[in-house]
Amino acid sequence: MDNDKTNNFKNSKESRVIYKTFLFIDKLSFFLSKGKNINKLYKIIILISLVFFFITIKMEIINFRIVKNTKVCVCTPVKKENRYIKEYVEHYRKYGVDKIFLYDNNNVDGERLESVIGKYIKKGFVEVFDYRGKITAIYNMMNDCYQRNYQIYDWLIFFEVDEHIHLSNYTNLKLYLQRDAFKNCEIIYLNWVYHTDNNLIYYDNRPLHIRFPEVEPNARNNVNRSASCVKSILRGHIPNIVIKCPHKLNRNLKLKKCNGFGNPVTFKGMHTTNPDYKFYYIDHYFSKSLEEFVDKLNKGDGLHGQKSWFKILRIGSYFNRNKVTLEKLNFIENHTTLNLTKFKAKLKKKGYFK
Repeated sequence: MDNDKTNNFKNSKESRVIYKTFLFIDKLSFFLSKGKNINKLYKIIILISLVFFFITIKMEIINFRIVKNTKVCVCTPVKKENRYIKEYVEHYRKYGVDKIFLYDNNNVDGERLESVIGKYIKKGFVEVFDYRGKITAIYNMMNDCYQRNYQIYDWLIFFEVDEHIHLSNYTNLKLYLQRDAFKNCEIIYLNWVYHTDNNLIYYDNRPLHIRFPEVEPNARNNVNRSASCVKSILRGHIPNIVIKCPHKLNRNLKLKKCNGFGNPVTFKGMHTTNPDYKFYYIDHYFSKSLEEFVDKLNKGDGLHGQKSWFKILRIGSYFNRNKVTLEKLNFIENHTTLNLTKFKAKLKKKGYFK
C-alpha cells in the first residue's frame, strides 16, 4: 500500500518536481560529512524553498486569472423546494459559480423563493423567472435558460435542487472546468450517486449531507444500481441547441461528449458505459426521508406531471435503494392518492415481507 502511494506521488504532475528535489537533498546530505559544509546545505534548502514559494505564487496568479476570466452559471427548475433552496444556493456559491437562474414552477398561490433566499436575489447572485402554475414546463425552462445565457457564460450547468456537485480535489468549479482535459469537450456528463433515506421517516432541518451520508450499495465501487444516469454541463457559445432531455439535453447532439475526467463518453440508451462515482460526480438526494419522498410524489414531476404510472415507477426506484417494509408502503398509500395493492402483492411474492 505504501509503495502504491509513493508511486502515485512520483507520477503526479504537480508533485514530480518536489519529489525529485527531496531525493536530491537526501543524497546531498548523505555525501556531506557531519557538521562539514552544513551551512551550504542550509543555503541550498533555503534557495529551493524560495523557488517553490515563487512557483506557488505564480500558480495562484494563474488560478486567479482563470477564475476571473471564466463565467459559469447554473440553470435550475424549482417547485416546492423552499426547505432546501438556501443550502443549494450556498453549495454552488462556495464552488464559485457566477450566477444561479431559478425557474419558479410553484403553484400560483404556493410558496415564494424570496422568503428564503431574498438576500441572494437582492445581491444579484440569484435571478428568479416566473413559471408559476405551468404544467410539465421543464423543457421550456431549460431552453429559456440556454437561450438567454449561452452567449454570456463559458459553461452552463443544468442541475436540480436535490443535486449537489462533488469534486474530490477542487474547491472551485471554474478551475475544474478549465482543465486541459476539457479543452476539446463541449458537454460534460457527471453521474448521479444516489443517497439513501438513512432510515429516516420524518423531515428535520439539518443539512442534507448530515442527514443522508449513506449512498446506495456499491456506489463507491463503480458498481451502481442507478444505471449510470447523468446530468449535464454545457459549454457556452454553442448556437442552435434545442434541449429535449433533462439528462443528456438532447440525444442527437453532435457535440464532443466527456465524462468527469475529460475522457470520451459513450452511452447505452440513457446510461453511460464509463461512469465515475468516486471523484467527480453528483450527490443525488433523491428521496431524503420517507415523509419528504411522499411530498415529492405529491408535487408531481416537471416532465410527467401527476401521472400515476410515473409515481409508481418512482416508488420502485425508492425501494431499489432503501429498505422495503410494509410500514413504509402503508405510509405512502395513506399520504397519497395511489393504490398500491398490486405493488404490495408483487413485493410480498418476492419475499420482502409476510
